[in-house]
Amino acid sequence: MSFLVDSHCHLASLSLEGKAAQNIEEIIERARRCGVSHFLSIACTSKEFEKNLKIAKDYDNIYLGCGIHPLNLDEEPDWTDDRLKNNLLSSDKVIAVGETGLDYHYAPETKDLQIASFVRHIGIALDVKKPLVIHAREAQKDTLSILNSENARDAGGVIHCFTDSVDMARACLDMGFYISFTGIATFKPSDNVREVVKYVPLDRMMVETDCPYLAPVPVRGIENEPAFVRYTLKYIADFKGVSENKLARITSENFENLYGIKLSDSEVKSKCGEISSYKIDKIIDTDFSD
Repeated sequence: MSFLVDSHCHLASLSLEGKAAQNIEEIIERARRCGVSHFLSIACTSKEFEKNLKIAKDYDNIYLGCGIHPLNLDEEPDWTDDRLKNNLLSSDKVIAVGETGLDYHYAPETKDLQIASFVRHIGIALDVKKPLVIHAREAQKDTLSILNSENARDAGGVIHCFTDSVDMARACLDMGFYISFTGIATFKPSDNVREVVKYVPLDRMMVETDCPYLAPVPVRGIENEPAFVRYTLKYIADFKGVSENKLARITSENFENLYGIKLSDSEVKSKCGEISSYKIDKIIDTDFSD
């Protein structure tokens, strides 16, 4: 089978209150029926990580990441390296450190705290030998400086939800990092993101939802969910002049290469019966284009 990975989602943050689904089983089944085979569910706090663990225990195709997001530092001001390491080593499902990074758009006033946290996360990633999931918004200079000074390339990782410049992408690629794109690439005002999509080679690219945020066109404005990564995949495939099938295959291989895992079709099983086709009627039960 062809794999398609939602390489960054927040399953524990879905409201499960809309027309799409009433429980996580329906969310996963909607994604499966749209061709999404695997998921990396990210925790931004320790509490969110515990929720993700409970979700993932019933699914072989859900992997996890754990960190303290730069915008959630106020929720865990006393977080410790040991506790984060324990979480990261608590299960084979936990394959990523983060998300972590810098956000000067929403919280420039906590710059010093963010930098200290980012440095600690990189050190922990090096210790536990797991790649980083990096959030970088309006913090290009400091992000690149810290990645260099802390030898983050030795841990590896991905710059998720990339919205920065081609120059930033080039510098990250030169350090060995992957670049991941969300539904923002489909937004009309996002010419700068599409320039980066054009620049980044297929073998260094991933796709993600970052759900419940950033639903892509044609479903922009509602709560995002993993099924919708199929819309982003199709948009980027068309933009790059390749088939959906090729882009799904290559981005899945990139996911395997970064995280040192091997995806398996035996992990992808239906655990749910009837589902709603709300907002997926054009992509449900359809093969990837060749």
